[in-house]
Amino acid sequence: MVFETWLAFFVACWLISLSPGAGAIASMSCGLQYGFRRGYWNAIGLQLALVLQIAIVAAGVGALLATSAMAFGLIKWFGVVYLLWLALAQWRALPGNLADESAPRPLGRPLTLVLRGFLVNASNPKAVVFILAVLPQFLQPEAPLVPQYLSMTATMVGVDLIVMAGYTGLAAKVLRALRSPRQQRLLNRSFALMFVAAAGLLATIHRGSN
Repeated sequence: MVFETWLAFFVACWLISLSPGAGAIASMSCGLQYGFRRGYWNAIGLQLALVLQIAIVAAGVGALLATSAMAFGLIKWFGVVYLLWLALAQWRALPGNLADESAPRPLGRPLTLVLRGFLVNASNPKAVVFILAVLPQFLQPEAPLVPQYLSMTATMVGVDLIVMAGYTGLAAKVLRALRSPRQQRLLNRSFALMFVAAAGLLATIHRGSN
């Protein structure tokens, strides 16, 4: 991949990552609940799913998913249910005692948070279709494809890790500014509504939509 092509792809990655979506909502939710250092494990899960999605596209399976209504529908509705489950959990989250600076934040097990992030990204079939539509535009067919896919994967993952660190850190900073249970409850329920909105958007997508 020539530098000019990679640079265009690099810019596209920033635009894609910065656009709000279920991954950004999940990152902010984890930052709110667990703080940056613990909540950032969610971002690792998001990237594992992204790597899997790119591998699916590179292997040619993405084209099958794009044309199979049943496969697309199964993954989509699993994603909708999972986002609604996250919304319920966020709505019911209990406020912590932030008036006491020494009070510990709730502990989320790293593997649990990685799995949470993985499922958020992996259960969005539109992401595979989107990658299938975008990545080939930056490929040079006359050059070996494997190094190009590896370069694109590293670029997308690197950019997304930085962006999700921003989302997670922003929410963690907000958490430290909260003191009253009412403020925390309102923020938890705001994130719950965001998860519901993300589930609603996922439910409306169709296999052939752009």
